[in-house]
Amino acid sequence: MVIRQRAIQAEDKQERYHAILDAAERLLARAPDRIANVGEVADEAGLAKGTVYLYFPSKDELLLALHERHVDDFFNALIATLRAPQPVTIERLIEITQHWIVERATFLPLATRCFGIMSTQVSRDVAEGFHARMAERLGTAGALLDQRFARFKPGDGVALLRHSYALIVGLWQMSSAKVADAQAGLDAHAMGAWDYGTDLTRALRHLWEGTIGAPLPSSVATPLATVP
Repeated sequence: MVIRQRAIQAEDKQERYHAILDAAERLLARAPDRIANVGEVADEAGLAKGTVYLYFPSKDELLLALHERHVDDFFNALIATLRAPQPVTIERLIEITQHWIVERATFLPLATRCFGIMSTQVSRDVAEGFHARMAERLGTAGALLDQRFARFKPGDGVALLRHSYALIVGLWQMSSAKVADAQAGLDAHAMGAWDYGTDLTRALRHLWEGTIGAPLPSSVATPLATVP
């Protein structure tokens, strides 16, 4: 009976934990340029402010946990695809990237914000724990890529995923800067005509095909959705 009660309590804690993250994500989606405070997250979740602090000692740790949940969703989808018996196609890889990173309006703004959070706003233990869990997920997905492609040596899959993420985030930051310049009345054409979705699709295709050594099975790739 005690074991059952503890299980129910654990389930309740997990449910409340994710309810808090859901509330933070809704607020961030409504105003990507503004980070809500803990009180606002508590109100959105229908909880007392003190309850939120029981799960997340600071606003920054809450944001980092939300970012980690985003990354988990992406890696879960990628790993499931790599473990499936079907061939790995560019279309499927682009679909995963589009759904879990590009179309998720809070992913990239939060990812770039968390770069700074981890270096200055959370404790060393929290940052190291996050990095360790990320390394584990990256290692699992990278090892599966190594198994998928005969040309790969151990570690090539991890390197490819890192380079892909650098492209995704870097191009998004350039796109965001260009939009900001246009809004400020600056020359929006200084960097030439391009959009995030089309350039990201092209860059990822070149990276993957060049690393693997031959085009992956594919038809015409659909450009990734453009992020405002």
